[in-house]
Amino acid sequence: MAESLISTEPATGAELWRGAIGDADAEVRTARAAWGSWASKPLAVRVETLRRFANVVRAAKDDFADLIARETGKPLWEAGTEVDAVVGKVDISVSAYSERTSQRRMEGAMGARVAVRHKPHGVLGVLGPYNFPAHLPNGHIVPALLAGNAVVFKPSEKTPAVGERLVRYFHEAGVPEGVVRCLIGGPEQGKSLAGHPGLDGLLFTGSARAGMALHRQFAETPHKILALELGGNNPLVVWQAPDIHAAAVIAVQSAFLSAGQRCTAARRLIVEDGKHEQLVETILKLTDRIIVDHPHANPAPFMGPVVDNGAADQLQAAYLDLVLKGGKPLKHLERPDDGKPFLTPSILDVTGVSDRPDAELFGPVLQIVRVADFDAALAEANNTRFGLAASLIGGSPQLYDRFWANVRAGVVNWNKPTNGAPSSAPFGGVGISGNHRPSAFYAADYCAYPVTSSEAEQARAAIGVGLRDPYAENAGA
Repeated sequence: MAESLISTEPATGAELWRGAIGDADAEVRTARAAWGSWASKPLAVRVETLRRFANVVRAAKDDFADLIARETGKPLWEAGTEVDAVVGKVDISVSAYSERTSQRRMEGAMGARVAVRHKPHGVLGVLGPYNFPAHLPNGHIVPALLAGNAVVFKPSEKTPAVGERLVRYFHEAGVPEGVVRCLIGGPEQGKSLAGHPGLDGLLFTGSARAGMALHRQFAETPHKILALELGGNNPLVVWQAPDIHAAAVIAVQSAFLSAGQRCTAARRLIVEDGKHEQLVETILKLTDRIIVDHPHANPAPFMGPVVDNGAADQLQAAYLDLVLKGGKPLKHLERPDDGKPFLTPSILDVTGVSDRPDAELFGPVLQIVRVADFDAALAEANNTRFGLAASLIGGSPQLYDRFWANVRAGVVNWNKPTNGAPSSAPFGGVGISGNHRPSAFYAADYCAYPVTSSEAEQARAAIGVGLRDPYAENAGA
């Protein structure tokens, strides 16, 4: 009997789904056999097929959102926005393909033409995360299919039901079953897929630690594309904000949406020492009102549980470590039920902690750092190996220009949450937050490679320098 993977609901502990663990070799072999016919189809056919996929998902929105909510624990309203993002990704990707990888022709020398076209890589692996188990892998899969690649997708072992359903929707829309494959499994299957010789590249969204391991692994295969979308230790700077309530709301949204399980969530709130009390007090009052409950609760919760008990255990340990290092709790991280991964939002002042870990605490933990002036605020914002998102709340346009010019991040916002990145723009970070392969609108760039051609209808050639005169040789004979 084949080994099974079981998925349980974080909010209840009930079994949600089970399925047989797959074989990476078999899935890659199937995708490679199907890739050629998909790549040879006209672009218009691939576009139309993916638009049918969007319609299939749109029609199934309620069922799909319910499944996402149950498997991740996120509120039903938030799961619905994720389904909307899956649908919207198709038209965005079509526009991106046209803008970023379109065919171009230019006039060359002596009547020749220069043509620039793009080719698909072949078979691409996609490793997806659990926090947005449909939207984030879909952000790789749709542009990859549009460019003519085949895809082997391994969903997170924590959200396999959503991954399997997503692939089913592609098949229902008419994408050939061999062109999109779903590999069910855990870390072992992920490693087998990432290292498979039949892959032409890997598109990964996940932790910086896993991304660095993949970067080392791919160092010996420069012929394969590797796109890494990793995490962040993101700063939110509040400086001379005229509307304290609005600043507090943005801070809460940045830190605690999705129970803090967003790579763009604010991990560090940087404030002006001595002028921060009203802001922090307002944040604490607002945080006290946050409803933490199961996805279908009424009234609707702002946040649900983290993904599982293991994640909750790690967050509690990291929070306790900060307290033991000298962090001052303003709102404790509490776990109402030891058997379930519900955590309440937590806030602590870590200004006096000299050896703070530069880590992505992937949950509802917000660290406050007080600084003396804006130079110190910038220094603290950049006091990280990560470089995904950063936001400034308040300040003048000139101060924002200074912030934008000096902060090191791939997403820089003003008077907006750190987690407000649109899919119609590039998305990615610097430092250990990625490998300069931004996704979202720029995903088209890593799903196809450019081919430059010099072309002429008739061959004309001459060598004007460096040849002996044939007539002079005959005369000397």
